[in-house]
Amino acid sequence: MLNISGKPENHSIEQKSIIFKTLKTPNAGKVLAKVLLSIAFIFFILLFFPWQQNIRGNGKVTAFNPVHRPQVVESVIAGRIEQWHISEGQYVEKGDTLLTISEVKDAYFDPQLLERTKQQIDAKEQSIAAKQEKSNALKQQIKALESMLEVKYTQAENKLKQVEYKLTSDSVDYEAEKVRFANQENIYERNKKRYDAGNIALTKFQELESKFFESRMKLISAENKFFQSKAELINAQVNLSGVKAEYLDKISKAKSELNNTDAQVFEAQGSLAKLNNQYANYETRSGFYVLTAPQAGYVVKALQVGVGETIKEDEPVVQIMPDNPDLAVEMYVNAMDVPLIEQGRKVRVEFDGWPALQFTGWPSVSVGTFGGVVRVIDRVNSPTGQFRILVTPDPEEEPWPEQLRIGSGTKGWVMLDDVAVWYEIWRQLNGFPPSLYEAPQEPILQGKEAKK
Repeated sequence: MLNISGKPENHSIEQKSIIFKTLKTPNAGKVLAKVLLSIAFIFFILLFFPWQQNIRGNGKVTAFNPVHRPQVVESVIAGRIEQWHISEGQYVEKGDTLLTISEVKDAYFDPQLLERTKQQIDAKEQSIAAKQEKSNALKQQIKALESMLEVKYTQAENKLKQVEYKLTSDSVDYEAEKVRFANQENIYERNKKRYDAGNIALTKFQELESKFFESRMKLISAENKFFQSKAELINAQVNLSGVKAEYLDKISKAKSELNNTDAQVFEAQGSLAKLNNQYANYETRSGFYVLTAPQAGYVVKALQVGVGETIKEDEPVVQIMPDNPDLAVEMYVNAMDVPLIEQGRKVRVEFDGWPALQFTGWPSVSVGTFGGVVRVIDRVNSPTGQFRILVTPDPEEEPWPEQLRIGSGTKGWVMLDDVAVWYEIWRQLNGFPPSLYEAPQEPILQGKEAKK
């Protein structure tokens, strides 16, 4: 029996080994697999690296102090341009003459306007002085009338007292004469009866009758004096009231004239104040014919051109950029990010025209960016709905370029806290805001405050 199965089996095994050898993995695939695995491993490791969160915003360069921002010089009064004393791009000091204008309103055409107004003021002052002298004279007259009233009233009172004393004396005399007359009448009546009876002589009766009529005459005389004293008392009382009324009338007329004079003085003083105000306005206006630089800086642009051109009140004439402004970045951020920003936060700034390579999560490896600090956060939003923040140079970082100009565009990143890379990727994919764990301890100060 032939053994025909051994050799073919060995041949089959050899063929299979050759096939497997031809189907083995090439070296390039192994390298690629290793590279991919390495990249995946590195990416996995990077997921746990720290990543500094940030808030991005765009803005422009400005001046932190409003005084250092571009200034527009306006004409306070309307006028006509007579002469320009500067050119665009020229450096001017504070107080340098920019241009001269002339008057265009007919109310101020008089070349001697100030002098004539001064003459009116002098005339008004002299008028006030004359009225004040008249007022002083009236005051003295009132004092004299009051003194005369006191004297005359005292005299009238004394006379009244004298009349009262005289009336008392006459009243006593009158009462005494009434008693004497009653006695004489009684004597006369008794002796008349005796005479009628023939007991006394006619001569004796006539003597008694004569005394009776004499006593009656004295009584009538005493009565007349008494009534005359009463009349004098009434006249003295009337005279006392008349003296007071007469002098009070004179004093009232003098006081009325004094008040009228004082009113004229006050009116003249008001007119004088108005003239002084008008003179001061004219004098101040004359100083507005020359427009001067409010501060040192460069003339940016003349907003009015030509000689003889008329400009209105409060119309811009020329723009000046102050020298050496304290630069800052005016950056706008979204409203949802404002609660995460505090004064003193670090900021990375990229200026237009400066090549930069910014790694937002790793600012230490960024190139071409400059450091800043948040100084101001607006309390209200802008018309676009974003909030403005002001960023000033970080004194601990490299100074900002000297070539920066106001208005240059910028990009900025407000640096927040450190998180893992995987957390930042997860936050970005879900659209969550950055996390805030701890606010800065104290805002970074600049300038003199930092030195202190």
